[in-house]
Amino acid sequence: MDLQEVYINYANDIKRFLFCLTHNYDLSEELTQETFYQACKSIERYDGTCKMSVWLCQIAKHVFYDYLKKQKHYGQVSIDENFDFIAEENPHQISLEDYFVIKEQAEDIIHAALNMKEPYSKIFLLRTLGEMSFKEIGYIFKKSDNWARVTYYRAKEMLNERVNHNESDM
Repeated sequence: MDLQEVYINYANDIKRFLFCLTHNYDLSEELTQETFYQACKSIERYDGTCKMSVWLCQIAKHVFYDYLKKQKHYGQVSIDENFDFIAEENPHQISLEDYFVIKEQAEDIIHAALNMKEPYSKIFLLRTLGEMSFKEIGYIFKKSDNWARVTYYRAKEMLNERVNHNESDM
């Protein structure tokens, strides 16, 4: 197995996954590097029973948990930094006015998602920002893909309620 090819094929997916967990672009890049380092050390344990991306996400999750143990606290979340990361990943030709409307809506949604209880916050972010399938999310949480689907649906309902409630307060 060519490790350079694995990195080229999966680094962006792992970075998005870690970004969903860390909410910090620089940290997600750093942890992505550590994830691939750990994957290189244990590549002989990959048996092919799951997709390579899922195996790498499992390693990334453990790398993130190790980071948290060392830090003993969560970092501050910067919504502007989060949106800039999203914009880099999805460049579109839009007007300046549309950009600010989209940015404001994205900030509201991300802020509301970050304030949801777990696992709703992580499930929503993994599905939307991480672009992971329900099967992959279920595997990561050691649950079924149906559990991931239902949890995501509930998270969307909670977000709709929060965002619509905030708009009606204006």
